[in-house]
Amino acid sequence: MRAALWLLVLFAIAVAGALFAGNNQGSVTLFWPPYRIDLSLNLVLLLLLGAFLVVHTAMGALSALFDLPRQALRWRTQQKERAMHAALLDTLSHLLAGRYIRARKAAEAVLDQEASLTSSGHRPGNASQLRAIAHILAAEAAQALQDRGAREDHLQRALEQASARDAQETRDGALLRAARWALEDRDPEAAMLLLKGLPVGAGRRTVALRTRLRASRQAGQPLEALETARLLAKHHAFSPVAARSIVRGLAIDLLNGAYDVAQLQRAWGALEPSEQLMPEVGIHAAQRLMSLRGDARIAREWLLPAWEAQAELGESLRVKLVCALEDGLDSVDGGWLARIEAAQKANPRDATLQYLAGMACMKRQLWGKAQQLLTQAALGLQDRKLHRNAWRALAELAEQREDAPGAALAWKRAAEE
Repeated sequence: MRAALWLLVLFAIAVAGALFAGNNQGSVTLFWPPYRIDLSLNLVLLLLLGAFLVVHTAMGALSALFDLPRQALRWRTQQKERAMHAALLDTLSHLLAGRYIRARKAAEAVLDQEASLTSSGHRPGNASQLRAIAHILAAEAAQALQDRGAREDHLQRALEQASARDAQETRDGALLRAARWALEDRDPEAAMLLLKGLPVGAGRRTVALRTRLRASRQAGQPLEALETARLLAKHHAFSPVAARSIVRGLAIDLLNGAYDVAQLQRAWGALEPSEQLMPEVGIHAAQRLMSLRGDARIAREWLLPAWEAQAELGESLRVKLVCALEDGLDSVDGGWLARIEAAQKANPRDATLQYLAGMACMKRQLWGKAQQLLTQAALGLQDRKLHRNAWRALAELAEQREDAPGAALAWKRAAEE
């Protein structure tokens, strides 16, 4: 459509020119004594138009001629910039391919090209950020080559170049990479110090939290690691199953760090309610408390959520639950005896519950019922420790009845485990 309109305009101009020139009788007379020159008006107009075109063309040619040095300089600058960006791409490619010596050389080539551009007075607009990235890549290659001196030198230069406001993200990236390098060197304290240099917003990013989690675990700070894992779980950095497993492991590590009853209770209080309800955590806390000669009543309170969910527990975890309860049977109250009896009656063929109920009856000096339950349990228990303890208890009951052959047989069966 545009071409058709232009064609119509050209036809209109041609028609107007033909009408004007065809009927134009005007003339132009030039007096140059002693001469007189008569020219038609049409010829004069054509000569003026031609002169304008010649002058315009000449001025354009002269402008292009005088602009050649500037264009040549710009072309050379563009070639240097292209070479610099090509070297930056080569650095990334070599790093991904594991060719670290070539990657470091390519990063140094980027820095040389940028320095050459700056010295020629053509500094790129993002020169600081470009230099910082090149230094970070060179430091990454040096880290892979175990050249810690070069790594620290490039890191410091990167941080200096990234100090500007428009390069804040690059500085955050440099600190995060440096923290990761510190973890690879098994220096969690340095990693934590680097992470503290991040702004508040950057410190709550998923990659920063993951790094802090690794650093706190390496440094043996389970409480710090647990708090970080909670934040990561809230940010959905892990799947629900993985998040639960990580939090559970860190909670157990926190409990393992307690070396007296007071420390253990403080560690238990530092756990969130959802973590205290985890059967693995409650059972481990109770076992830890009993090993520290703590209050068995408190241990049973910690075990109550696991006991109520015992039907959903695996066999190994149920065995741990029974062992934890067995350690406090000397002071067990009527409420827990009722719970144990009700559970055993609800599952009369469960050897683990038969064992626990039998041991409870033995502590209450209900010898006949204890012997009956332990005999049934000894025939069905799969756990070697519980099986051995059941036969030992039967041996003690036989000795109380002065049944020497029965006691000898029970001690023999216990010794076989």
